[in-house]
Amino acid sequence: MDLKSKIILIYGSTASGKSKFAVRLAKKISGQIINADSMQVYKELRILTARPLQKDKQKIKHHLYGFQSAKKNFSTGDWLKLANQKILHCKKIKKTPILVGGTGLYFKALTDGLVNIPKIPINFRNKVRNLHQRIGQKKFFSRLLKIDPLVKDRLNSLDVQRSLRAYEIKSFTKKSMINWFKNTKSNYARGDFFKIYIDFPRRDLLNRISIRSNEMIKSGAIKEVKNLVKLRISKNRSLSKAIGVSEIKQYLQKKIQIDQLIEKISIKTRQYAKRQNTWARGNMKDWNKINPEGLNKLLKNI
Repeated sequence: MDLKSKIILIYGSTASGKSKFAVRLAKKISGQIINADSMQVYKELRILTARPLQKDKQKIKHHLYGFQSAKKNFSTGDWLKLANQKILHCKKIKKTPILVGGTGLYFKALTDGLVNIPKIPINFRNKVRNLHQRIGQKKFFSRLLKIDPLVKDRLNSLDVQRSLRAYEIKSFTKKSMINWFKNTKSNYARGDFFKIYIDFPRRDLLNRISIRSNEMIKSGAIKEVKNLVKLRISKNRSLSKAIGVSEIKQYLQKKIQIDQLIEKISIKTRQYAKRQNTWARGNMKDWNKINPEGLNKLLKNI
C-alpha cells in the first residue's frame, strides 16, 4: 500500500496508542507528525495532556506540540492555519504529513473546511441571549424560523445553543447559517487523505486508562498543576478545563485522598473517551476503522 503520497490522519480516543502508532508509521514511510489534539498545543501541561515522549520526538520530527501559552486563546481556525503550513512544509521536503490526535473538530476543519463566519460583537450576542431568556425557547424558535426559514428541517426546536447561534448569525450577517456552511470548502480533495480511526476494544481501553491515570500522578502531574495554579490562568481558558486539573486542585486543597484523585481522573478520562468514540461514529463514517491487530497488519503491508 502506497501511503507516502497521502496526508495521513490518525484519530483515536485518549489512551488508544495513536501517538506510538504514528511514530512507527512515520519511521516506515519517512513521515513527520503534526499534532491534532487541542490540549497538546499548550506548553504548561506535558504529562496531564499525554504529549509524546521526548525519546519519540527525537526519533521523528513532531510539529505543533507544546508551543502555545495557556494564557492565550487558541481556536480551531488558528490550528487549521498552522496545520496547513506544516502539511505544505512536509510536502516540500518530501516527507509524509501524519496528523494525529483526538480532537474531532480539528480533523473536520481540515477535511471539510472551516466556516468563516464574521466575528459577532459580544454586545450583539448578549442582546440575542437576553431576548431568549425573556421569551423562552419555544417562542424564540418561532421567531428564528420567521427570519431564517432555511433552518426549519436542520435544527432541533429544543436545541438552545444552535438556535441562539443561528439567530445571531442571520441577524448580524443577513445570511443563513445553512448558507454559510454550504459555501465552506476544504483546501484538499477527498483523495488526498488516508484516514485511520483506531477502534480500540472498550475493555482493554478502560484498563489502559486506569494504568495511565496512575502513571501520570507518579510522573509529576501534581507538580504540573501546582505550577499552572501559580500562573493564575482564567477558569474560562481551555487548559484550565483539561482532565485532571480540577481533580488535582481538590487534592491540593486536601478535599480528596490520592487514591480518590486517581479514580476521579480515570472516570473523567473514560467519559471523555466515550464522547470521542461517539463523535467518530457520527462524523467519521468514511474513515478506515482499524483495531490494534489491524494496525500491525497495515504496517507490515506498507
